[in-house]
This record gives sequence, structure tokens and C-alpha cells, in this order.
Amino acid sequence: MLASTLILIALLCAGVFITVPYAEMSPGPTVNTLGDHDGEPVLQIDGRKTYATSGHLNMTTVRVTSADYRMNLVEAVYGWLAHDNKIVPHDTLYPDGKTEEQSTQENAEEFSQSQESAKVAALKALDVPVQSWVIVSTVLKDSPAEGKLHAGDVIKAVDGTTVKKPEDVAELVTKHKAGEDVDFTIVPAAEQAAAEKEQRATTKTDKVTITTTNSDDTGENRAIVGISAGTDHTFPFTIDIKLADVGGPSAGLMFALGIYDKLTPGSLTGGSFVAGTGTIDDAGKVGPIGGIEMKTVGAREKGAQYFLTPADNCAAAADDTPKGLTLVKVNTIDDALGALKDIRGGDTADLPKCSTK
Repeated sequence: MLASTLILIALLCAGVFITVPYAEMSPGPTVNTLGDHDGEPVLQIDGRKTYATSGHLNMTTVRVTSADYRMNLVEAVYGWLAHDNKIVPHDTLYPDGKTEEQSTQENAEEFSQSQESAKVAALKALDVPVQSWVIVSTVLKDSPAEGKLHAGDVIKAVDGTTVKKPEDVAELVTKHKAGEDVDFTIVPAAEQAAAEKEQRATTKTDKVTITTTNSDDTGENRAIVGISAGTDHTFPFTIDIKLADVGGPSAGLMFALGIYDKLTPGSLTGGSFVAGTGTIDDAGKVGPIGGIEMKTVGAREKGAQYFLTPADNCAAAADDTPKGLTLVKVNTIDDALGALKDIRGGDTADLPKCSTK
């Protein structure tokens, strides 16, 4: 008995001091996009009539251990045994040695982009016009474009060909060989900002010539100038999303539905507690996210009855569905709006439910 006890103590001590290359995911906070958070409305809309809402359209989150946290063996074993937690390889959450600061910055950028896409998707679903244009998103340091193009510059054309979407820029640039010149027609970022503030059309354009260079990344060599292109928008009224300490793109769908609900009479949920997750693009397409099992658990613990689930996450979510929670499969914002119509009307028998197949 004494020997066994001593061995057990020794093993426990060893487990505490032995670190393992794993990280932990667990259910994080869930916030009602129709309500308040930290004393102010999550969604604030000015310049357009809004309507009273009821029920819940909750976005969900996952809590993860930090990049520099070193899990010991005892914690890993406990996490594997705990039903509501998930132990994953550290590199799954922080690939290529990504630091905590880098991860936070990336998540903040993704969160900001998801908010913009949520606004666009919601307004398009309401047939509200949104002006969009292609911009310089980033300029690589020491690239041919450095000092010639700047973040926020609007790209009107490349080599005289009108640019309609971000992918057009790369397609037109890569038609060149390294060392050749490419001509950009742009509206400088300062001029664009001034035009938006004064609510007028932009009048000033510049022509910028940049000599291409060879790409130095993996894959086939191609001509580049060292920028990434993105999309910016002008909205006909102000929509602010106030939610601190949240990152990543997975709240896009729920933000879009919250905006839609506030801009339309009646209640999308009919008073029901609906939660969900999913990225969303400008066209309203819903994409998959990570940590779906943690999010369904967190939603159900807060009282959710229905969970809007990206189609590509359905099988994983259905494999371990919390009792009392109905998983609803969605591919687009229109799917989600249709499901909410059935929920508030009590016609839930035909909801597109998730399955393990």
C-alpha cells in the first residue's frame, strides 16, 4: 500500500512538471446580437428607422489557451476526459510558431472583415444598395509597390482594364513577366476619404507605374508588385457593431441576422432563443468555422433552443448534440431567414436539421 501510494504521488508530480504540445478549447461566452453588452447595444444603427426586437440571436465563441501556455500532462489527460472541453495539438491553433500577438492581430482583422461582410449581406438581403469598390488592402515591405501604392487606395483599372473584383488585380498583374511595367489607375486613399465625408463623387485619379518582380513564395514563379487587394464599401447609413474582446470571422452570420432583424418590423425569432455561428461573405454565403462542438455546448448552457449551423460543420455538430438543442443546417443567409420564419411560425417539423451523414 505504501509503495503504491508513493508511486502514485511520484506519477502525479511527474505529470504536473511534464509539458505536452497541446492546447485546450472550451465553450466561450455567447452574446445576444439583439441586446446589450457591457452596458451598450451590440448593434447601433443611425440614419435609418429601426424596429423593436425580441428573443435571442446569439453569436457564440470558443475559449482557447494562449500561444505561450504550456500544458502539463495532468491537464491534458483531464481535458481528454472532460466532455465539454477539447484537447488539440498546439500547432492546430498556432501554426508555424505564431505568437500570441500575431494571433490576436489576425483575429482582430478577421473580426473586422466579418463585420463589414455581415453589413453587406444583411443590406443586400433587404435590397438596400451598397456601393463597393476594390482597394489596396496591404502593401508588402520592400516590394515594388512600396511608396507608390498605399492601403486604402481605390484601384479603378490595371493597364486600362476596369477592375471589378479583387481577383481581377492579380489576374491582370500576372499577365506580365517579371521586370515589365504595369499601370494602375487609382483614387488616392485621402481623396476617397474626403469624397465619402463630403458625400460626393471622386474626381481625382492618378496613374501609377510599377515594375513587377518575381514572386519568392512556393509554387510557380509569377510577376507581382507586392500588394493584396480587397473590397471596401459605402453604406447609406451608419451601422456600428460594439463587441470588444472577440476575434475571428465566425460571428458574421449572427451579426447579419441581427442587423436584418433591427431593420425590419416584427421579430425574426418570434421570441425564441436562437444561437448560431458561421462566417459570411458579401453575397450572403455561410462558411464553416472551428470549435463547433464547444459552441453548441456554450449555446445550450445559456438556454438556446435552436442553433444555426454551417452546412460543412453539421456532421461534427450532430455527432454530439447537447440535449434539447436543435441543429439547423444553413448554407446562406436566405437559408437562415427561411429557418427563422419556420421557427417563429411554429413550423419546425420541416426544418433542415443537421445529421451525422
